[in-house]
Amino acid sequence: MDRSDLQQLSKEQLIELVLRLQRPDKTSRTSSKPPSTDKKEKRENSRPGGAKLGHEPHNRRLSDDPDEFRDHMPSVCEQCGETFPLDAEADLIGEYDEIEIPPVKPYVIRHRRFACRCAHCGVAAKAPAPAVATTTPFGPRIHALAIYLKGFQALSYERLRGLFRDAFGLSVSEGALMNMFIRSHPRFEIEAEKAKSILRAAQVVASDETGVRIEGTNSYHWVFHCKDAVVHQPDYSRAARVVDEMMAGHKPAVWISDRYSAQQKHGERHQTCLAHLARDTAFAFEHGSDDLPFRFKLWLGKTFDLARTIADFAASTLARKKRDLEKQLETLLAAPTECDLARELGSSLFQVGELARTSPAMR
Repeated sequence: MDRSDLQQLSKEQLIELVLRLQRPDKTSRTSSKPPSTDKKEKRENSRPGGAKLGHEPHNRRLSDDPDEFRDHMPSVCEQCGETFPLDAEADLIGEYDEIEIPPVKPYVIRHRRFACRCAHCGVAAKAPAPAVATTTPFGPRIHALAIYLKGFQALSYERLRGLFRDAFGLSVSEGALMNMFIRSHPRFEIEAEKAKSILRAAQVVASDETGVRIEGTNSYHWVFHCKDAVVHQPDYSRAARVVDEMMAGHKPAVWISDRYSAQQKHGERHQTCLAHLARDTAFAFEHGSDDLPFRFKLWLGKTFDLARTIADFAASTLARKKRDLEKQLETLLAAPTECDLARELGSSLFQVGELARTSPAMR
């Protein structure tokens, strides 16, 4: 938008544009943005490391099975200088653990293959080649450690190579690391198929997706969750096709997700993820211009409280509490407001509530 475009705007349109530009950026606490996108606090406002004020100290308990004991005995009497004999009677007055990691280096097994010539017939006999002759020289513990550091600690190939070199004195190429991960695929696929089978039989399934980079390309990390399984699925697409392939025709009784179109119509009933709405509400509460976002926040708090104790109520009590929440939401949606953030939030809650009556204040 250049100067000529701005000159064509009315006064009200200019005011609206300025107000929108003045809105603060959303964070992971007030939106679905990942925490990695948050700006770091200024140093004067940041919290220092270490124990916080009021934190109760906790001392490490002594080991139940120490590897070595080192006894410290007084050698002479501090009063008169008399030397204590080696077998002097002594009372234990203190114990302290010193903890250290022993030197770690690769344990190398050299497999040697021999051939023998038969003294009777003269034919040479060769020993069978060990498995290591035709497979990787790296053992299962190295495979497991590489998978853990890559998958759970998110080390890059370069840093993973450096760790093996610096901590263990082991030289491993990036190609060797890649082959370790490839060799692990069959075992992981077995467990992945088990998780998918559980997911495809579940009656309640929750799903979400977020952007990731795969081989330098913008892609998506999908997550599918039920009571007994979690399935992670990377894909280049954010379309509903990913869900259809994952569920393989199974339609659970309840599908939980945000309001993204590709997440709709995958269950008999749909439950909007209230955590997304709670973040939108927090943003509107902090930056809105009236008290309606705060009233929405209180209403969501009651909703979460009911969800946490839902198993404690009889069906009739639960139905009454649900009706009360719906009436309260209707009242909030009908409340007049001049706050744009409150209007947007009310529109979202209106869609979630699937109310039959349209609220004039939110039009």
